[in-house]
Amino acid sequence: MPRSSIHHWTNQLRGRFLVFEGPDGSGKSTQFRRFVQFAHEQGLETCEVREPGGTAIGEQIRHVLLDPANDDMDVTCEMLLYMASRAQLIAQSVEPAIKAGKLVLADRFISSTLAYQGTAGGMAVEDILRVGQIALGSCWPDLVIVFDVDAKTAGSRLNPLLDRMEQKGSAYHQRVRQGYLDQAKSDPSRHLLINAKPPAEEVFETLTQKLQQWL
Repeated sequence: MPRSSIHHWTNQLRGRFLVFEGPDGSGKSTQFRRFVQFAHEQGLETCEVREPGGTAIGEQIRHVLLDPANDDMDVTCEMLLYMASRAQLIAQSVEPAIKAGKLVLADRFISSTLAYQGTAGGMAVEDILRVGQIALGSCWPDLVIVFDVDAKTAGSRLNPLLDRMEQKGSAYHQRVRQGYLDQAKSDPSRHLLINAKPPAEEVFETLTQKLQQWL
């Protein structure tokens, strides 16, 4: 897509906070990397972060959360660790970048907690959001892009060396997918739902088209 046809809408992304979400194996990280490159080609200054992690403290928390040796971790502990990593990420990276007018792009954010520890893990959404209000303050995403894919396709894309969250089984991950679908349905103005089953190029074209329509 030539730059001249898209420059007018990409300028509107300055100072915005976009989150890429989806079940494990949805291809969201591939689309995330591609969109970062796309944004740079349009002359946008970006801040890219991942969850859990993104800061020195967050990366230490990430190791604890994803280590298969910690398979007895309680879901409340799990949720609080994700929120702790998120609070540090906002203070250290996200808020300063937004104030500087950068486009902030996150590979996962609080929607993951609502889907994984909430819908799939059994925690009440209200409890997660209460902690989220403390961790996030006023720094909530402008838009959540959910890459949706069926369980069979997602499973075929996963690295055989699964981390602790990826090892939780098909029933768990089906609930995760439903959690994302429920979030998108409940707040359509702040979500883009994208079919992530087609080839990556086609998915990316759908992403840019839907994002332009949202703006």
